[in-house]
Order: sequence, then structure tokens, then C-alpha cells
Amino acid sequence: MINDDKKGFHGFGIAPGILEILQKLSFFIPTPIQEQAIPIAIEGKDVMGIAQTGTGKTLAFGIPMIQRILQHNGFGLIIVPTRELAFQVGEALERIALPLGLKTATLIGGEPMYRQLRQLQRKPQIIVATPGRLLDHMKQRTVSVKEVSILVLDEADRMLDMGFAPQLNQIVAALPYKRQTMFFSATMPVPVIGLAQRYLKLPVRVEVARSGSAAEHVTHELFFVAQEEKIRLLEKILQEYKGSVLVFTKTRYGAGKIAKYIRALGHSAAEIHSDRSLGQRREALDGFKTGRHRILVATDVAARGIDVSNIELVINFDLPSTAEDYVHRIGRTGRAGGSGHAISFARPNERYDVKGIERLIRIKMPVSKLPELPAPMAGYKYKPEIEEERKPRRGGGGRRSGFAGGGQKKFHSAGKFSFSRNKFSSYKSRR
Repeated sequence: MINDDKKGFHGFGIAPGILEILQKLSFFIPTPIQEQAIPIAIEGKDVMGIAQTGTGKTLAFGIPMIQRILQHNGFGLIIVPTRELAFQVGEALERIALPLGLKTATLIGGEPMYRQLRQLQRKPQIIVATPGRLLDHMKQRTVSVKEVSILVLDEADRMLDMGFAPQLNQIVAALPYKRQTMFFSATMPVPVIGLAQRYLKLPVRVEVARSGSAAEHVTHELFFVAQEEKIRLLEKILQEYKGSVLVFTKTRYGAGKIAKYIRALGHSAAEIHSDRSLGQRREALDGFKTGRHRILVATDVAARGIDVSNIELVINFDLPSTAEDYVHRIGRTGRAGGSGHAISFARPNERYDVKGIERLIRIKMPVSKLPELPAPMAGYKYKPEIEEERKPRRGGGGRRSGFAGGGQKKFHSAGKFSFSRNKFSSYKSRR
């Protein structure tokens, strides 16, 4: 979708200085979520935005936040679920904020506290943080959120999936009641709607795609395959596709084994999961972005926060734990109106899981015939993870009961964090 009047970002109430920076950064035409959300947010209204991943949500809330901070001398707080997404959002906003004299800080777990304390000493006007580390700073009194005037919750559904609801409640309880709140998500299940109702005041709903919609230009393909044959099917597919490939697995152990196998095949591959250090995760993402690694193997920790252009293929080596996670995984390809392809491997007993995904995205995934698989690699033995067979049961792909087996595994961030205004307190270790 492109502006019919060809005015680009003009006409939204954006200040001339910001428009000039957007032009220098080659942002000429707003995406649909930007076109609808920016004028509303600039007026100071609460916003509940629903859009697929890769549609430009960061600028949809970032531009209004920067402008209102400049106009009203306020402070902005952006809460995101993962370290990777925090870096992505922070870097995107910094490109606009720094030329205007605004300072930003990114607070995430897994990073030395002293680095973040140095950022806070600079008295940033915008903080991007993950919930656990923000609470850490608040408890240590190295950050105060009492003067936050604009709050953004990005990827709110993922934060609930990861068990962050208690932390979010603590953070929001410490914020001023009088504030602007913006709430963005690609899916809007009942728990997320409840969260929005508690945090937002008379929000304007901006919906550029039905909640749970898959990216418009992504095609889908499905193979039913035994667990022990998945690795050879992956080998076959990697022989056919020559572009960048993102492979999703269910466990960090599986991600490590698969990445090792892919490298043994002669492909350049990296892995990213919760067992990797922050430096290793950043190196893997940077290598994938620059093309040093053609293949990235990841758990759902990377389903949000990978902003890489032109990913040719997403492979679901294991089906995700929830139907909504399928939307976020395949949103890594076909970004910003581009095209992409998603291939999913499903075991024969996962047919109800597949139906749950199809009900959510309202697309019938074409089932492909299993091709002739290559012979096992000589001199290398791959031992697949054999999951406990789940008894299929009827369900709708919902967050609570949509998949056979029911429920979902909660992931808790290893890190914690926080935010400050003009006062800075020294950090005292509690070791």
C-alpha cells in the first residue's frame, strides 16, 4: 500500500527536522501501519496497533515519540521481549534521535551492568529495555520511571508468551498515570486484549491486517516427515535454495546439533539460542545480515528481532509451540512488501497442529510429496531429538489449547533491567 497522493511522510504533522532526517535515511513512502498510526500518535492519543512483523512498526511509534519528547521535554520508555529486538529498535531510533540531540539507552540482560550504567549517566531521553533488566535497574535505583511520558509495549503477545506479565504489571504500576501508551503486536489473543484494556486509555485501534494474518507475499509449503528423516530433508532443501535461509527449531540443543550438521555439509551457518552469550548472538545475527553466514539456525528467541532484508526461505524444522508463533517465524521473510517462502516439517501425528495454524492464518498449506532424500552423511552421525509422541486432540490453534498436547512452555529471560531521568544513583552489587 502506497500513498495515493505521493506525499510520502508529509501531511502527517511530522516536524520538518524529522522529515529531513527521514529523507536522508531514504525513508520516502510510509508503510500502512506508519500511515495510520503516526498522525494519531503525534496528537498524543493512546494507540493499539495490529500489524504483521516486518511492516515498519518501529517508526510507527518511534517518530511520534521523538517528536513529542522534543516538543514537551518528556521521556520515552519502550519495552520489548528479547535482546535482539531491543538492539534492533534502539539502533533504528538512534538514527533519527541522535541528529536531533536526543540520547538513547538500551538495557538488556546478558550484558555487563557497568556498560548500561555509563549509558544512564548520559541522561537518555529514550530507553529501550527488556522487562527483567528494567526491573533490576529500578530495584537498584539506577533508573526511575516516574517521569516517563510515553510508554510503548512492542510485541506484547510475545512478552506474555515468555511469562513477562508479572514484570510488566510491576513496571506499569510505577509509571505516571498521565502518560501516552502505545501497544503494538502482530497477534491479539484474549490475554493480550486484557493487557491492553488495563494499560490503555480510550485507545485508537489501528489494524492494517487481521490479527494472526500471515505476510501477504509469503508462500507456504508443508512436508509430513518422520523425525529421523528431517535432517536429510533439510539437506535436500538446502541444495535447492541458494539464498539466505533461516531454520527454526524447538530446542536450543536441537539448534546446536543442526547447525553443526549444516556446517559439516559445507554450508556457512551460525546458531542463536538462549545458551549462546550476548556476544555470540550478536555475531551470529551480524554474520547473517552481512552474508558471512548463509544459514541461521534459531529457536523462537529469534522469531522477533531479526530484521534482515531478503531472507529467501524460512524453514520450520520443528513446528512452533503455538499457532501465533508460526506467524512471527515466517514474518522474517517477505518483509516490507517483499516476497518469501516458508517450508514446515510436520511429523505424521502433528496434523491437528497444522490445522490449528491453518485456522489462524486462514490459509490451507499445500502438502508436498517427500522427495528422494540424500544418503546419510558418511562419517557423521546425526542423532535426532525424539519427542514424546503426543496424543492428537481437537483444538483451534489458540494460545491455550490450539495445539495437540495443550499448553505451552514458558521462557523466562535470563536478564533484568531499568531507566532514569536527571538523577543517577550508583549501582550496588547484590552478589
